[in-house]
Amino acid sequence: MLVLLVLLLSLILLAYSYRTIIHNNNNRYDKLYMNKGFGKPVSSSFKYVGKLKPGVRGPKRIVDPSIMRPDYAETGKPIAKDKGQQWEIIVQTPDDIERMRKAGKIAREVLDAAVRFVKPGITTDEIDRLVHEETVKRNAYPSPLNYHGFPKSCCTSINEVICHGIPDSTIVNDGDIINVDVTIYYDGVHGDCSETILVGNVDPKLKDLVVTTYTAWKAAINHCKPGVKYNEIGGIIEDIVSAKGYTTVKEFCGHGVGRIFHAMPNVLHYRNNIRSGVMAPGHTFTIEPMICLGSPKPYYWPDEWTVTTSDGLATAQFEHTLLITETGVEELTGKLSTSPKYSWEQ
Repeated sequence: MLVLLVLLLSLILLAYSYRTIIHNNNNRYDKLYMNKGFGKPVSSSFKYVGKLKPGVRGPKRIVDPSIMRPDYAETGKPIAKDKGQQWEIIVQTPDDIERMRKAGKIAREVLDAAVRFVKPGITTDEIDRLVHEETVKRNAYPSPLNYHGFPKSCCTSINEVICHGIPDSTIVNDGDIINVDVTIYYDGVHGDCSETILVGNVDPKLKDLVVTTYTAWKAAINHCKPGVKYNEIGGIIEDIVSAKGYTTVKEFCGHGVGRIFHAMPNVLHYRNNIRSGVMAPGHTFTIEPMICLGSPKPYYWPDEWTVTTSDGLATAQFEHTLLITETGVEELTGKLSTSPKYSWEQ
């Protein structure tokens, strides 16, 4: 009987020690688990395509209460919503345009820090930590954090992941491509941008996909000015990528952005005739095409966020927050004089 009591007490102490290590010491948690690439058990009934599977996800990161936060930060449910028609687009006030210039610059600085940080052997959770730290030290809030319950401070989408990849213990490998999507909230407005990065020695086919995606994206941006229909953007993108045999995802789109994270218009990245409004000075929105080597059909993971290609082939994406001016377009999240070059230019 005494032996059983001693054994039971030992098990209790062991369980308590495990809980203390994992839950009460985040730094040690990172060292023990996040850098090892251990994957959490996956459902045997779910078939993952491609080589990627989810890793271990760490806890949500903390934002100091002194930092201004969006209306969904606590509950996960946005209160402010764009209730207008597809073609009814918010014209930003001069004051909010200046706020968005500042937010866009912060988003760019944070994304630049992430681009410099990415290399073979790091985990996507380490990228998330860097993005979080760079955001809050600029007195900004990482917009993805708790947006409709999203558990992390940025999105990291590797190879076949189209969008919304959740940072975890997954290791970034030599030869990967990875999109890092950064959005920050500062002084009441959002700045949103992303970039696909070549990691180490990348296959020429993947490199061409990334460069072609960039070329189509930039061509679409350069087309923007007052009087242009938003539905013209998709045809410009599709013509460039289809000439290379690539495809464009239809289920996800660019969007209006400002005080509301996602607003009108919906900016489609494929040829269409949908009535989505006409560009006018003061409009702010994103263009963010997701271009695929093979099938553009999305495949949804059980985490309800991660979306991959249905055939497991690679996909690339770039994104800017844009402002329509009196004479053309301004990249509010455009590269700075201090920004690193795109990875294929180095």
